[in-house]
Amino acid sequence: MPMLTPTDHHGTITWLGVVLDRAVTLRSEPRDRLDFGFAGAPEECHGGLTRPSCSRVKLQYERGTEIANARQLSLLSKEELGDVAAEMGIPGIAPEWTGANVILSGIPDFSSIPPSSRLIFESGASVAIDMANGPCRFVAEEIEKEHPGRGLPFPTVARDRRGVTARVERPGAVEIGMRARLHIPVQKSWAHGTGRATAQS
Repeated sequence: MPMLTPTDHHGTITWLGVVLDRAVTLRSEPRDRLDFGFAGAPEECHGGLTRPSCSRVKLQYERGTEIANARQLSLLSKEELGDVAAEMGIPGIAPEWTGANVILSGIPDFSSIPPSSRLIFESGASVAIDMANGPCRFVAEEIEKEHPGRGLPFPTVARDRRGVTARVERPGAVEIGMRARLHIPVQKSWAHGTGRATAQS
């Protein structure tokens, strides 16, 4: 029995980028096209088949432990970014400031799509969703540089609207303007957990 169901929801790529060196800056550099491989996007510093564990999994692994990399890519919603910017009282939040790789438009409640969902692009490339991405102070600091006095509320305002992380499941090229169809897992909600992480980076 298939465990993923195609939906009628499609997202259109409005922006692409890569973070070249996180130690230098969180900001992404824009690209018109990304050629996804099994290790993620070329040039992206968060790519690779494995990664050292970070604060997001500090309750599971000692920091720096080598683990499989399910966080190769950061995907965000154009609509959610617009809503967050409006609540913060600024004209907009540029994708570069968030460290994004892919900005999509057209999928409602994007940051809440279920883990293990797939986005399958018209090229055949596909990504598997890991989980929602937690808002962090580093994006707030980038916004603060552009809008002094307005950036610091970002982690609170952007909660549940910070997009998702993902890994490449099938390699292929993606380009601005390309569409992706959302496929979601066949699984009911688990009623025995809190569903809310408290740790933030």
